[in-house]
Amino acid sequence: MLLPIYAYGHPVLRKKAEEITPDYPELEKLIADMWETMYHAEGVGLAAPQVGRPIRLFVIDTIQLEEKGKDVKGFKTVFINAEKIEEKGKIWAYEEGCLSIPDIRGDVDRLDTLTLRYLDHNFEEHTRTFDGINARVIQHEYDHIEGVLFIEYLKPVKKAMIRGRLENIRKGKVKVDYKMRFA
Repeated sequence: MLLPIYAYGHPVLRKKAEEITPDYPELEKLIADMWETMYHAEGVGLAAPQVGRPIRLFVIDTIQLEEKGKDVKGFKTVFINAEKIEEKGKIWAYEEGCLSIPDIRGDVDRLDTLTLRYLDHNFEEHTRTFDGINARVIQHEYDHIEGVLFIEYLKPVKKAMIRGRLENIRKGKVKVDYKMRFA
């Protein structure tokens, strides 16, 4: 089932998400719905707060980037109760966007290597290091479960330039090809 994506301005996007246990109600259905919603909206990642659930869950599929000829070895994974262990490497800028903040993109500086501890959809624990685009997508979605949006990393001039567009999104004055819920 396609879920509405919560838009910039909704309080759930600014809340630090809570850990879950295997008995979280209808977890398998939620994960399946998140995959369907993400693909429909043409995203490569989606966090539970973006669909109105303040829980530490996000899904990633960068295989799509690999198939589009991007320089990445893609992967597809469910991340539950993720915990950042370490970020290191070089800082690199890359243009990011967000399904909750449509039609706004901007360069975000991030370190290029990330080590994360997380549970998969079977609640098996993993500690894994990611780099490049894969690390970037995970960092972006991880920020969502921490209540942080990519626009917080933008340079002050860029933030000033998008202020009006952000206000329009908050008010629901945006056109997208997927369902959205506004504050």
